[in-house]
Amino acid sequence: MGAPAGPAPSGLAPKPLDQLPRLARDTTEEDPWPVSVLSQKYHDAVARWPGAWVEGQIVEINTRRSGSAYLTLRDNFEDISINVMGFRAFATQAREFRQGDRVVVHGRPDLWIKQTRLSFMADRIKRVGTGDLKEQIDQLRRKLKGEGLFDAENKVPLPEFPRRIGLICAPKARAEGDVITNARLRWPTIEFSVVHAHVQGPQCPPEVVEAIQKLDADPAVDVIIVARGGGSFEDLLGFSDESVVRATAACVTPIVSAIGHEDDWTLIDLAADLRASTPTDAAKRVVPDLVEQEGIIQEARMRINARIQNMVEGETRLIEGYANRPSLTKPQTMLDKPQRLVDESLVRLDIALRRIVDDASLTVEKLQSSLTALSPQSTLDRGYAVVQTLDGKVVVSPQQVQADQDLTLTVKEGRIETRVVSGQ
Repeated sequence: MGAPAGPAPSGLAPKPLDQLPRLARDTTEEDPWPVSVLSQKYHDAVARWPGAWVEGQIVEINTRRSGSAYLTLRDNFEDISINVMGFRAFATQAREFRQGDRVVVHGRPDLWIKQTRLSFMADRIKRVGTGDLKEQIDQLRRKLKGEGLFDAENKVPLPEFPRRIGLICAPKARAEGDVITNARLRWPTIEFSVVHAHVQGPQCPPEVVEAIQKLDADPAVDVIIVARGGGSFEDLLGFSDESVVRATAACVTPIVSAIGHEDDWTLIDLAADLRASTPTDAAKRVVPDLVEQEGIIQEARMRINARIQNMVEGETRLIEGYANRPSLTKPQTMLDKPQRLVDESLVRLDIALRRIVDDASLTVEKLQSSLTALSPQSTLDRGYAVVQTLDGKVVVSPQQVQADQDLTLTVKEGRIETRVVSGQ
C-alpha cells in the first residue's frame, strides 16, 4: 500500500504509514485514518474478490469512445443497477448491443480510489434470452411500417377538451391512480371509463385488443389511454404483439400509449396517435390545465376589454372632434365660403358687364361718328340745302325744273317752300 495521495492541508503534514493504526478497530477520535487510507483499504479488499458472471438489462450504453465501453445494468426483477466498464476486446463486443438487451457480463469488481467509487470491470459480454425476440419484433416493425400502420397521416389529433377518457390498465395498478389523479388535478370535471386487462403475459394481447375495441365503440369516450408502469423487456412484450398494434392503428378514437418509462419502447408506441413517456405524462397531455385555461380566458377578456375601451375612446375622440368643429359650434361659418364665392362672383360679373357695356358704347360711338360723318344732315349743317320737287324728287340739275314750279328746300333747321323764277 503506497503513501496517501494529494498535498496535505496548509500547516499539516501527513503521518507516516507506520504510525497509523493498522486495523480499523484500532482507530480512535484522536488517531483516525485519512480518507485516502480508507479508500485504499477498500480497493485492496475489492481486489481480492473473485470474478463473476452477472445478468441484467442494459438501460444505458455508451460506446462512442474507441476502445472503451460504459454500461448501466439493471436487475431483471429489482430496481437495482450497477455501472459496468470495459476496454479493448470488451468494447468491441459491446458495440453489438443496444439499450433494452438482456445480457450476461463477466468481470471483476473494481474500486476507483480517486472517488471511492465501485464499478464492475468487464471483459466479456453475451446476449441472453431476448435476442431472437428483439429480432422478431424488429421484423414485425418493418412489416407493419411497410403497410403504412405507422404513417403520420393516419394519426388522429387529440380533442382539445375531452369529457371522458377511456383507460386501459391492470387492476389496482399504480398507473391507474397516476392517470386519474393527475388528470383530475388539471381538469376536475373529466370522467373515466376504466377497462382492466392483463398488461403482461399471454393474456395481455387479447385482453388489450378487446379493451381497445370496447372503448372505441363507446361514443361517450373522447380519447383512450393504454397505460402500464415500467418493466423489463419481457414484461412489455405484449404491447409489441401484432394484434395489439393492428387494433391500435385501426382505432378511430384518438389513442395514447403510456407504456413503461421514457426509455422503454414497444410497437404500440408507433401505432398510437400519441406516445407519452409515462402514465403521468399521458394524463397531462390528454387534458388541458384548468389554471392555464383560466389564464388564457382572463387574458382574452383583458384583450377584449382593452380593444372595446380603445374603440370607445376612439369614437369619443371622433365625436368630440365633430362637436368642436366650427360648422357645429358656429353654423353660420358654413356660409362664409359660399358667401365669399358669391360676392367675388358678383364683383367679377359687375366688372365683366361694365367692360362689355364700355366696349359696346365705344363701338356705338364709333358707328355713330361714322354714320354722322356720312349722314346728309351733316352736309345740311354746313349750310347746304336739298332741293326737291313736290313729289319728293331731288333736283340735281336746272333742266329738271321749269319756271313757276314750286320746290321744297330742306336746310339744317327745316324746310322752305319756294317757286322757280327762271332756270339755266
